[in-house]
Amino acid sequence: MPETIRARELQARLEQGEPIQLVDVREDTELALAQLAHPVVHLPLSRSADWIGNLHQLLDRDRPVAVICHAGVRSWHLGCWLIQEHGYGAVWNVQGGIDAWSIEVDPGVPRY
Repeated sequence: MPETIRARELQARLEQGEPIQLVDVREDTELALAQLAHPVVHLPLSRSADWIGNLHQLLDRDRPVAVICHAGVRSWHLGCWLIQEHGYGAVWNVQGGIDAWSIEVDPGVPRY
């Protein structure tokens, strides 16, 4: 199972330059509503058939992965799948998702 990481801790790690791959599993409409200031790999779960064949080109197994969604449920599911089915090692689920990011890190990110 993925480890839990709080939005504030993830932000600190990103600011320190840790080579974290930030994966956003939200839908296009959600991404348009609230975006992070950091680059993300957008892998919407509803369209997994579109990207699953390229997963190993999209994500480096040797770098940590932090997965985010709206509240932390969908990202947890993808995190479990990355570990169990594809052997990814360091996988974190952002506790509370983009909503927590807005509260803990950047109130400029709209809540929805």
